[in-house]
Amino acid sequence: MPRLSPLRLVLAAGAVSALMGCEGLTTLKTVTQPTDLYDLTPKSTFDPSLPTISAQVVVEEPTAASSVNTDRIAVKPNPYQVQYFPDASWVDRAPLLVQTMLLESFENTGKVGAVGRQAIGLNADYTLVTDLREFQARSDTDGSAALEIVVQLNMKIVQEPRGLIVASRSFAYEAPSPTTQMTDVVEAFDVALGKTMGRAVDWAVRQIARIESDR
Repeated sequence: MPRLSPLRLVLAAGAVSALMGCEGLTTLKTVTQPTDLYDLTPKSTFDPSLPTISAQVVVEEPTAASSVNTDRIAVKPNPYQVQYFPDASWVDRAPLLVQTMLLESFENTGKVGAVGRQAIGLNADYTLVTDLREFQARSDTDGSAALEIVVQLNMKIVQEPRGLIVASRSFAYEAPSPTTQMTDVVEAFDVALGKTMGRAVDWAVRQIARIESDR
């Protein structure tokens, strides 16, 4: 077998390195394949009869099961299995996204003295503790391409500084998605979350107003 000259050895080594570099770039492109990000919108319309409260309100990040506590968009093909839509994610973890939407919804009422996250150091009169119990798509049992979007929140009003739970209630809404296309799915999520938040915010403001008037 003929021996390669030093020059040919250098050229061969360079060719191998180039091939390895191309393979690395291909792998990198696969790993960093773009994912479509989706956001939702806060509730913006409320009953004009909603009372005004001067209390300062903190909205904590909702607790959630690990299957929901992610930025991936969940779908349940049956009651026992959780899957996720490919190449699509929320802009934040679902509980953080819902917290942001709740904050903006309270602000949009124009009826709350101050509302914010605990992280900003707000000296709260009331803390809203929420549990995000459902936040996923669900396959229709008739075998069609339609999906049902399910959102359920449990909200507790905690009076500060005593840390006393003064009211608690669950809110839920289901909205149909006609197809599995992400634009339809996200629009249905927006409807379901909007209806759920609208009822929760209305209830919380009225409950706090009643408690304040009784003091």
